[in-house]
Amino acid sequence: MAYSCVASSLAGFIQQLAVGYVGRGYWFYVAGEIPAHKDPEKTDAKILNQYGIALSKWARARRKRTGLANLQYLRFGRLYVILSTHGSHPFFEAEAFRDVRREPLKVCGYSIGYRRGQGGWHPSVRIEMEQYLCVRDYFLSLAVHRSADNLARALRSLPFEPYAPVRQQFLNILRAVNRARKAAGFEAVPLTALRLRRRPVPVFAAVDADGAGEGETK
Repeated sequence: MAYSCVASSLAGFIQQLAVGYVGRGYWFYVAGEIPAHKDPEKTDAKILNQYGIALSKWARARRKRTGLANLQYLRFGRLYVILSTHGSHPFFEAEAFRDVRREPLKVCGYSIGYRRGQGGWHPSVRIEMEQYLCVRDYFLSLAVHRSADNLARALRSLPFEPYAPVRQQFLNILRAVNRARKAAGFEAVPLTALRLRRRPVPVFAAVDADGAGEGETK
């Protein structure tokens, strides 16, 4: 029996954290990086065994009914995150955990939180603020020194998945660029320069592309 815990891409890693875990009540987390001298697969096995993470969905449901917490573990490369639901578990005594509702998980240039919006609470994925400001300032430095086509290609190649908050950040950058270009008498960069539709991706090698896998034991 195998527990899926290694994301095959950064897009899948972020998707599973936000949609598969945070969106399903796994709000408490610790994140870290496996040192270069350690074997990631051995670290996976140690963490899974230490916290009894590799459970079936039925075992998780039973634990939830009795007030016990459930945990998930996800790794991409040497980056890993352990997440937990509410409930009783040794994790809370052993780890200096954070609550994603108060302190968003910042990883690989993204910020993953859990926010109140229309229709209630939901996971939120955006470009981490410091990273966003760097990207914005980079494009502003090029705004009047590159052609519209050149800027469009650069915007289209931004390495961030267009979740709703990310789309808004993309639009903010485009508006700022076009304000600068208009003041200089240059043509605007078209809206079509932006990737505004996110497509779900496979998270694990053997999981369908709905991105909703729980990572439970198969």
